[in-house]
Amino acid sequence: MKDFRHVILVVIGTVVGIPWAEAEPGLVTTNSTSGQAIIFAPRSSGIWQGEVGEGFSSSVQTLSLDAGATAGFQAFGGEQDHNLALVSVSYGHMLGRVMGEDHWYRGNWELRGEFFGGGQFSPSANWLVGLTPHLRYNLATGTRWVPYVDGGAGVTATGIRPPDLSGIFEFNLQANTGVNWFVRDNLALTCQAGYLHMSCAGIHYPNQGLNCVTGMVGITWFF
Repeated sequence: MKDFRHVILVVIGTVVGIPWAEAEPGLVTTNSTSGQAIIFAPRSSGIWQGEVGEGFSSSVQTLSLDAGATAGFQAFGGEQDHNLALVSVSYGHMLGRVMGEDHWYRGNWELRGEFFGGGQFSPSANWLVGLTPHLRYNLATGTRWVPYVDGGAGVTATGIRPPDLSGIFEFNLQANTGVNWFVRDNLALTCQAGYLHMSCAGIHYPNQGLNCVTGMVGITWFF
């Protein structure tokens, strides 16, 4: 009977302690009757392959919301500086475990899909929306600062017209670099700078193209 009561008390203590374990990982409690310590191990989010910043697990997905603006410049035949305001929503999925172990460039490849929209506010007011797949490489630094490089090519619909663009349908090319700062183990603030080019690849003319330097800030959830 004594052993049976002991087992019952341990089970009750474990059940009662579960909420505490979730709120305070690593909590140690003692059963007042038996004196036996009940240790609750830290709960892992499953986001990281090791500690925070040491690379993502292969199953990690991301959801990002970003906003920013561009500064246009004349290049590759473009005749105007196109300044844009943009918002962006992106979904991503890691393409495997950490690569390049024991090297400075170790990290994860990530495939992302971006939907963006906004408007040109100079030299004229016009709209644009786009859809772009991206390939990103996230560096594993071992810290809460996780930099990345990113490139993508997609399609855009826009009301911007001559002298640089001429039709609704355009292609877009992007090259970006940025950093995620993890304020929580699965939540990061993001700062990004990059290059945006839009043109129609000669489908219609004129096709001088639109060229911009971009700056974006946002938030990313990892799950």
